[in-house]
Amino acid sequence: METPNTKLAQKSRDGLKERPCDNNKLLQKPQTKENTKPVGIKLHTQQRAVNRAIFNYTVATKLYLMEQQKKQVDRIHKMIEEEEVRMLRKEMIPRAQLMPLFDRPFFPQRSRRPLTVPREPCFHSTSGKETSCFSSSCYGLYDFQHNEAH
Repeated sequence: METPNTKLAQKSRDGLKERPCDNNKLLQKPQTKENTKPVGIKLHTQQRAVNRAIFNYTVATKLYLMEQQKKQVDRIHKMIEEEEVRMLRKEMIPRAQLMPLFDRPFFPQRSRRPLTVPREPCFHSTSGKETSCFSSSCYGLYDFQHNEAH
């Protein structure tokens, strides 16, 4: 019986005999590879820079338009306000007060209305919780027609 190592050795000898060109390849130097040219790498930074520039431009134009609109609204409000002032000045013609008549001086007249007769308030209470007044004299305090009749 042959051992597995001897079988491998015998196969390898047979393989060398069958391939004589393999020896030549082993002895020759490997061919040098051609110089490779670097491939142009396309980074996204340029594309992002363009997109950012477009975005910045749109934001700037939007802010500019908002500012112009605000200025226009302010101008319109100012014009309206000025027009209102003009109209008020036109309507409000200054008029001088009449001169008092010195030949007939003003003498205040005494009022013909009767004087108010003061009455004392009524604080009668029927129970501890009630604070309203039930007597007829208290009702007379708030009855204005009753005062005029006296």
